[in-house]
Amino acid sequence: MQHDALHDGLYESLVTPSLERKLAGLPGHRSRLEAVDAADEPDVLARHVAGEVARVLRDTRNESKRVELVNEILGLIQQVDQAVSPPTRQLLSLEKPDGVATDSRYAHRPRTPLADAALLTNAKGDPSLGAELRAELESAEQVDLLCAFVKWTGLRVLERELRRFTERGGRLRVITTTYIGATERSALDRLVRDFGAEVKIQYEIARTRLHAKSWFFHRHTGFNTAYVGSSNLSHVALLDGVEWNVRLSAVATPSLLHKFEATFETYWNDPSYLPYDPDRDADLLNRSLASAAGRGRGTEATLVLSGLEVTPYPHQKEILEQLDVERTVYDRHRNLVVAATGTGKTVIAALDYRDLARAAGRYPRLLFVAHRIEILQQALRTYRDVLADGSFGELWGQGFRPTSADHVFATIQSLDSVGADALSPDAYEILVVDEFHHAEAASYRRLLAHIKPRELLGLTATPERADGIDVAEEFFDGRTAAEIRLWDALEAELLSPFHYFGIADTVNLSSVRWSRGQYDRAELENVYTGNDARTRIILRQLRDKVADVRQMRALGFCVGVRHAQYMADVFNAAGIPARAVWGDTHPEARRQALLDLRDRKVNILFSADLYNEGLDLPDVDTVLFLRPTESATIFLQQLGRGLRQTRDKAVLTALDFVGHQRKEFRFDRRFRAMTGASRAGLRQQVEYGFPFLPSGSQIVLDRESQNAVLENIKSQLNPTWKTLVGELKLLAKRQGDVSLGTFLKETDLELADVLKNNKNWTRLREDAGLPVAVKGPLHASLIRRGRALAHVDDMERGNAYLRLLSDDAPHYRELDEREQRYARMLVFSLWPDGGGHGDFENALGALRLEAAARREFSQLIELGLSNIRHVPRGLEGSLAATRLRSHAHYTREEIVVALDYAGFDRLPNSFREGVFFSEPWQSDAFLVTLRKSEQDYSPTTMYNDYAISPELFHWESQSRTTVSSPTGQRYITHRERGTNVLLFAREAKKDALGTAPYMLLADAHYVTHEGERPMAITWRLGRALPTDLFQVASVAN
Repeated sequence: MQHDALHDGLYESLVTPSLERKLAGLPGHRSRLEAVDAADEPDVLARHVAGEVARVLRDTRNESKRVELVNEILGLIQQVDQAVSPPTRQLLSLEKPDGVATDSRYAHRPRTPLADAALLTNAKGDPSLGAELRAELESAEQVDLLCAFVKWTGLRVLERELRRFTERGGRLRVITTTYIGATERSALDRLVRDFGAEVKIQYEIARTRLHAKSWFFHRHTGFNTAYVGSSNLSHVALLDGVEWNVRLSAVATPSLLHKFEATFETYWNDPSYLPYDPDRDADLLNRSLASAAGRGRGTEATLVLSGLEVTPYPHQKEILEQLDVERTVYDRHRNLVVAATGTGKTVIAALDYRDLARAAGRYPRLLFVAHRIEILQQALRTYRDVLADGSFGELWGQGFRPTSADHVFATIQSLDSVGADALSPDAYEILVVDEFHHAEAASYRRLLAHIKPRELLGLTATPERADGIDVAEEFFDGRTAAEIRLWDALEAELLSPFHYFGIADTVNLSSVRWSRGQYDRAELENVYTGNDARTRIILRQLRDKVADVRQMRALGFCVGVRHAQYMADVFNAAGIPARAVWGDTHPEARRQALLDLRDRKVNILFSADLYNEGLDLPDVDTVLFLRPTESATIFLQQLGRGLRQTRDKAVLTALDFVGHQRKEFRFDRRFRAMTGASRAGLRQQVEYGFPFLPSGSQIVLDRESQNAVLENIKSQLNPTWKTLVGELKLLAKRQGDVSLGTFLKETDLELADVLKNNKNWTRLREDAGLPVAVKGPLHASLIRRGRALAHVDDMERGNAYLRLLSDDAPHYRELDEREQRYARMLVFSLWPDGGGHGDFENALGALRLEAAARREFSQLIELGLSNIRHVPRGLEGSLAATRLRSHAHYTREEIVVALDYAGFDRLPNSFREGVFFSEPWQSDAFLVTLRKSEQDYSPTTMYNDYAISPELFHWESQSRTTVSSPTGQRYITHRERGTNVLLFAREAKKDALGTAPYMLLADAHYVTHEGERPMAITWRLGRALPTDLFQVASVAN
């Protein structure tokens, strides 16, 4: 869309000679031009041409000339078969008469043309939604309805059309909820019994995830339509309510219909939407509706799903999968899980125990330890619910005493009173310690030193204690097995959303001394204490952001005692009741302070490293960050003090007073912790105002704060080579020679920082004055290929590569068939063009001469093997010999070589397509990039390839593939032909290191297909997707 005059503002106009002339006539203006992403280019160009063609055709009065113009264009693009036959006509319906009926089944059409989009508002002249739905039903083969609630008054106005739809074999699928108890069970019963509907219900009570109201009408002709808007299935909504509904069309809005279809299929295959059978589930639905409407007993919400298996939320599944990695891949059986209070730590422990019990075929002996009986009582209930066993386990503590010692939930005080020595070291196979940050206490240490379980699981929300002790370092060799990330918990609606405001406070901290990774505490406290100008800003911003400060319950985190006392005095003087508390405050006084905050006798407590952990006051609704917090973990612990959900708290307000920081301060850590953004994506998030936060949460930076944060992030995310050299020199001076892994861990840098701009670890060591191995004749070109090995994440392949890179590596002829396959994969990973070697013996011989490169490659592989996120599993049957493993990552070169599609006769770098067929293995391989456009959000390209569920994957063939073609037939009939399908996927083309590798999802099996050129095929995966990839690959998560 272009106008004669250009105005200041946003555009998405293609650059044309006309636009270039207009821009040239505006010398005082600054224009921003950007290349169109290759994945979006076809749609952008098509829209441009369509707009120009439509304009010319509207101006052409002669009907014959219009057709001639259109046919000339189609001839130019070699689409003569699509030329318009004059005069201009449309096919409106096609049917084969049954010999009895005289009326056409398709005589009744929607008033809105099938090819058009429209906004229906029940205004004068608009067709009513009810009338349009009745007409749509007459010609649809399948109808999908997504509706928050269903009532019979809405259903009855569609009764006749629904009955006809059912009689001719139409399929009706309905997804609804128990939201506010509004659905009428009788309406659902009739949908199932009278109209053969398949109904699925989400029985959520604590969280309401589904508010959508929409219809999708499928037609074999491809002229699908949909309605999305505010109308539920009720009389008012369909007929005379003030409702807005958008009519979508496969012709006018194809990308929106694709998203609708993909989202509905994902919901339909989501296990949280349960099939409804009136004969089986009527009582369950009645109780759920009563509870949702507030008519049930207070505990009904926890009982309504009684009898159904407890299933984990996605973030909990990720934790369980990571625990499996720790145990299966690394043989680690002492594991720490970090999760904020309220995110289901105990549920994770119970689900983990259920998995272990199923694997063992029995209940392993369990000891669950906590410091309060209330925690144990809740834990016992959770285990019983998860195990569906009301008699499981016994309590020990505060008057409770177990009669059997097999499954005990005990207070640490009870265990310590009898002495750890009273228990046999092997008395328990599973030991779970909740609130593990208490493990520093002597009673816990005695227990942990004595009991020798098969599995130790520690749970905590606060791994970094106020006294500086990190329990991961102290008890788990510095490793956290898994962590529930903040954004995952927010997405799951387990925590209160937050509004974070970054506010400039005018304080310059660049001269405050920096030591051992943090500001000097005494100097920092001197800067803030007595700083009345800063405090005036704090008070003004607090009153601006909080509607009524006398109703808030706030915590303010200060540098030290003097700072906390000063802030309390200033707030009291300003009429805001406040109190200061710190570590030496008497426990009774601290307890009373919390009670007074709860009762709003005070509105804010200022603390010095006191309430970073252990606070049990869900009503906190405001937090003030009054000091820079270097640790992202402690920052999240402080933020988490206000993230507990309550009935009356809509959102947590967080005010962070951002001064001018030293260059060593890491803003990127806290913002990545809050958002989950990658290092590369964080800068863009800050610049564009954090557009992709979980629903309800906001991050707002004032202009000065945004500039300060951006400047800091740029320096931290793009460290200069000189900075890296200095960091390595300093570390080597303290520790001696260091490995690549140690360097990255100690400096909190990422591998991409070392390998960027064709630099490498060997070069960094040289520039820092550290010794390096001998460089061979091919070093300069070969060393750049190190990034092609950083993804290796299965032990067998990694160890095979390491052997081939060792000083005493065997010759190719000395390897067995398995090792030779890995050797071929390694060679072409290093030389995609073959390197001119001619055969593998010569290639490995050349590699032996490259000692420096081999050392670096080995460290890169070891680094990858130390960070495996999924359990790799070999393929079954004949494909096992390929040595490919599901849920492991591979480069394009590794894939084509492993499947013997490429070698020295056909080089891997000649392969450019996303599909190929391996004759030796009789296997189709599909290499899928999920986010085809480099844009953050591109509706036209996002819904081609996606996961419907962890077991089902929707994939589109190449645009030229037809159902009747040999390729199309091989896809559809691969089982009968005995051929295989392997599906590989990656999120984007590029990652921090360059070209991204693919994950082998699994072998795949044909389920169904739609259309052709391209064919849209649904595959069933031989192994369920890992949760993190499903969250990326799913349209709706």
